[in-house]
Amino acid sequence: MDILKQKEHNYLIPFIIVVTAAVALWLLFFAHNSVLAWVKTAIEVRGQEKEMARLQSEIEDMDSRIDNLTSNRDSIETYARETYHFAAPGDDVYIAE
Repeated sequence: MDILKQKEHNYLIPFIIVVTAAVALWLLFFAHNSVLAWVKTAIEVRGQEKEMARLQSEIEDMDSRIDNLTSNRDSIETYARETYHFAAPGDDVYIAE
């Protein structure tokens, strides 16, 4: 005998559909590890990966500048004059704002 074909069990199929839909909605939106939480986490991870790539590029630029400044005395002198307004003895320094 098939339980689903009996007349007295006609309520079973709609009940199963409603319970399945309720569980699916609960898993999608309200559970601790819901699909929405996964999506938010994935978006956050992508943003952090982009920030890491930007910072890595900035670190590489700074390493390049450090290498350039430590390898060439003239570049150190030029950097000090432009950034900190240093002057050699006998030089006149003019700062325009």
